[in-house]
Amino acid sequence: MADFAFGEARRGRRPSLTPMVDVVFLLLVFFMLAASTSAERTLPLIPPSPTEGVYEGAPRIITVTAGGLALNGAPVTLDALPLELAPLMPGPEAVVVVQPDTSASVQQAVVVLDRLSEAGIANIVLAE
Repeated sequence: MADFAFGEARRGRRPSLTPMVDVVFLLLVFFMLAASTSAERTLPLIPPSPTEGVYEGAPRIITVTAGGLALNGAPVTLDALPLELAPLMPGPEAVVVVQPDTSASVQQAVVVLDRLSEAGIANIVLAE
């Protein structure tokens, strides 16, 4: 039999790191996109005390529904809410009741609470 000469033996090749780097960058992008980037806010809920928030004067009940808002049963827009509420307020410390309906989302109630806070109304009662 004849001996075959295949030449010199090749040196072992080092594995390429490119696929591993690609996977690391894909994981990095995935976790960056999956992470929450929005700023979260909290609503301060202060438990009532018996001496604070005495309800006086005309009723000031804001009903929040999926279809919109109502002030004492009369439909009102979010922009007109502070103007419609002003004549019913005996003073800036007067209590305003916000009553979300079961059809309303939490976000709708929060928008109303924010709008009232922007209008300078500090005593807000969230009713069930």
